[in-house]
Parts: sequence; structure tokens; C-alpha cells
Amino acid sequence: MNPHMNPPESSQSIRFDVVAGLTAAAVILPKAMAYATVAGLPVAAGLYTAFIPMIIYALMGSSRVLSVSSTTTLGILTGTQLMMAVPDGDPGKLITAAATLTVLVGILLIVASLLRLGFVANFISNPVLTGFKAGIGLVIIFDQLPKLMGIHITKQGFFRDLFSIVHHVPETSLITLAVAAATLMVLMGMEHRWPHSPAPLVAAGGGIAASWFFDLPAQSVATVGMIPQGLPSLTMPDLALIEQMLPGALGIALMSFTESIAAARAFAASAEPPINANRELLALGAANLGGALSGAMPAGGGTSQTAVVRAAGGQSQKSSLVTAATAAATMLLIAPLIGLLPHATLAAVVIVYSVGLIQPAEFINILKVRTMEFRWAIVACLGVLIFGTLQGIVVAIILSVIGLASQSAHPRIYVIGRKRGTSVLRPLTPEHPDDETFDGLLIVRPEGRIFFVNTQLIADQIRFLVEQQKPKVLVLDLSRVQDIEYSALQMLMEREKRATENGATLWLTGLNPSVLDVVRRSGLADRLGRERMLFNASTAIERYQMLQSVKSDA
Repeated sequence: MNPHMNPPESSQSIRFDVVAGLTAAAVILPKAMAYATVAGLPVAAGLYTAFIPMIIYALMGSSRVLSVSSTTTLGILTGTQLMMAVPDGDPGKLITAAATLTVLVGILLIVASLLRLGFVANFISNPVLTGFKAGIGLVIIFDQLPKLMGIHITKQGFFRDLFSIVHHVPETSLITLAVAAATLMVLMGMEHRWPHSPAPLVAAGGGIAASWFFDLPAQSVATVGMIPQGLPSLTMPDLALIEQMLPGALGIALMSFTESIAAARAFAASAEPPINANRELLALGAANLGGALSGAMPAGGGTSQTAVVRAAGGQSQKSSLVTAATAAATMLLIAPLIGLLPHATLAAVVIVYSVGLIQPAEFINILKVRTMEFRWAIVACLGVLIFGTLQGIVVAIILSVIGLASQSAHPRIYVIGRKRGTSVLRPLTPEHPDDETFDGLLIVRPEGRIFFVNTQLIADQIRFLVEQQKPKVLVLDLSRVQDIEYSALQMLMEREKRATENGATLWLTGLNPSVLDVVRRSGLADRLGRERMLFNASTAIERYQMLQSVKSDA
């Protein structure tokens, strides 16, 4: 049993969880059905995803309020994979393919948990994720436009689809567009006036009522159609599809975990236990595995639905159990009524809740701080639009790796001076022209890990400084260096040899325990002696001044 489900019991806390669960259900269930249509699946798959996966996560997860069902990102990624696996769109094959995909996602997450790969939650950088989600948001919005307009296009990729939509504008069904417009007004009006309100439930209820009252199906307005009444039945995967779906499942598993851990951490209260990343992998994996066998699509934690739970006062995963129970009641009691729901209404729900994936303000903030990361965000966005959603994940990961390698390969190296009249040491900059340096003494401070990727760059920069200033003593302040790899150590020993040959002396200062241990085991510590391995840069300055004073007295 999940201990996070059991904060101190009280009738008030249970009441808060019941209210939060019912409120979340009013928001989640219509959205889950809408996201199922994004994936090309029957709306019932969305209800199933808000049932078994939510129960399993509630029992196993480490977050007290994370709400696990379908999300916009997972919906479009699932749809892309299913389209490749079942190009003819056969409903029976799609359900089997979805079960296979969801089983693979669950297994991959469980394996990642066993391998303790929770650290991958931070693998995709925030700027790259911002760009990736913006691309996903644009793809989803334009993917839903034909349903809003009552037109049909053949999907061929983002830009071709966009051109095709424009080409088919004259064929727009005005009554379908009117239904969509009314839904959009309800959703945007309620969300603006009452954030986190059950706007999707009101919109869905209004769509069903309009469909029944005006007999919209008879007027060529597409509706959901028959939904099987009752709880989901056992759905078995197709083992023959495993090899084809494995790459897509990897991407979906990564996004499921990334979104879930981000939402869980964002809404964790300070008094609550910390989120356990490896436990989240296990809980999400089990949730997907159980959901797959009950007809669900890939599931993950959603930011917006978790925000609803927290805003409604949810205090434990009992709120998710209430939401799941509501999903079960919906399947048992009102499934036939949902069949009247217009696709245009669901498309409007998807669009309204996908717009939030596109955050221009975040792009602007990134640009203000770092131009390079802004470029990564733009490329990640374009990667989704040009290459597709699943390939866009690969682009995002490659960009993050390149970014990490770029930062590691170009460490900062500072020449250190002393603030005049004080003992404060700091990098020499044009903003502090009065900082003092010492004739014949050069203090250089590299920052970060020194290893084979950046060794030559650091060596070249230090050599340039030495040739430029020709010091008697070169002090390498290693207080900001966490680790020195073997190649870097060889560079350091070569630098000491060359400095000696050129009439300079190398001193080392500020070695942390791990770096000191490496230097000792290499034999460099014996060559330098205790006189040239000092506690910090300030000590080096004092020693240098003392030696110069002794020489002048002599």
C-alpha cells in the first residue's frame, strides 16, 4: 500500500479528497475521451485510461496528488505510432496495436526502475522541452482543425496538412463549425472566469444536449457513436508488433516519465515526502501494464489535471480513487449517452487544453538569458514539425546531449585578482579595473570537471595566458574543479614539465579530496612537494609575496 495515501486520517481530509476527486473527474474524463480521439482510438479508450492506470498509480506512486491518465503529448505520440502500425485505420487492429504499445511502455518503465534510471527525468533540458512541447501543441491544434470544420484530409505531415486544410476551407460544414465555436466559447469563458472549473464537463454536456435536441447526426455532424456499456474487457497485445513499436514505445515512455515527474515535483507541498524518481518509474510502468490489458492507451501524469486536484484541496491519492470510481460509474451508467457527443466538441476541448503547450513567454525568457538555448528550443520545435512527433523526441534528446557536451567542452577559465584593500579574490573583469595583480604571479581558475573532451581547450587557454604574461609562478586554483580525468591529469603533468622548462613554477591550490587523491596517486604530488600544493589561492599569494620579500632582502 502506498504510504502517501495515508496522511493522518480525519473526516475533513477525506471530504477534501472526495471533493477533489469528483472535481477532477469532471475535468479529466471529457479530456481523456478527447485525447483518445487524438490517438485515433475510440473515446472509450480514454475512459479506460482514467480507470485502471489511475487506480494502480494511486496504490504505488510516491506523489500524493499526481493524477495519472492520458495527456495531450501522449495522445499525439500514440496516434503517430498507431498510424504507422495500422495505416488502414481498422478499429480492431488499432485497439490491439494500442494494447501492444501500452504494454511495451509499461515494461520499459519497469525495466528503467529496476535499473534505477530515475535520473533520466532531467535528461532533456528545459529549453529543448519547451521547444518540443510547442511543436507538439502546434501539431495537435492543426490535427484537430479538420474536425472543427467538418472536413476530411489525408494526413501527410504538418506542413502538407496545413496546406491541405487551407485548400479544403470552402468545404467547411457551417453547423459543425458552429458547434465547435460554441464549445470554444464555453471552454475559454469558463477557464478565464473560473480557472480549474469543470469546463470540459459543461462543454461535453452541452454538446450531448445539442446533439440530442437538434438531431445533429442527421445534419451530417459527426458524433462519437456507440460506446460499449460496462467495464473494460481483457485486451491482449499482438507480439508480432513488438519489434515495430519498440522505438515509438521508448519515446512515449520517456515523455510519460518526464511529464509525470515534472508535474509531481511541481505540485508537491513542502511538508510532503520528496518524490522518488525510481518509484515513479515503477508505478507508471505498472499503471501502463495494467491499463494495456484493459484497453487503455499509454498513461502519464498531467500537469493541468494535477493542478485541479491540488486546487480542489486534494490531500492524498484517495482523490484519484474517487476519480477512477467516477470513470467506472460513467462506463456503467451513461456510456450510451456519450455516443451523442460531437467530434467537434471533443476537438475544441483538445485545442483549448493544447494551446498551453505553446508558451511564447518562455521562449522570450530563454532568449533574454541564453541565445544558444533559445536556438535549441526553436530547433526542437521545428524538429517536431518537420520530422514528426516521435522523431522530434530523438531531435530533442540529441539537442540536449549536444548542449551538455558543448557546456562541458567549453569550461570557464578565469584569471584571478584581489579586490584592493581586502582579502577577496575574484575573476578579473572590466567592471573591476582596480583589482590588484602581482608581478610574476598568474592565478588561473578553471571551473567544472576536467576530462578528455575539454582538456586540450583548457591547456591551450592556459598556454596562451602564460605566453602573454610570462609569470614566474603559475598558480592553478582547482577549488572549482570537482574531478580530473586521466587525460586531464596527463595534461596537468605535462604543463608542470613545460612550465619548469620555461623558467616558471607550477603551484596547485584548493584541491578537493577526490582531486587531491588522484594527484597523489599519479605521483604529481611527490614532484610538486608540499611547498607547491597549497590550501587556497590566498595562501599562494602570501607565500609568493614572502618569497619575493626574502629575495629582495637577500
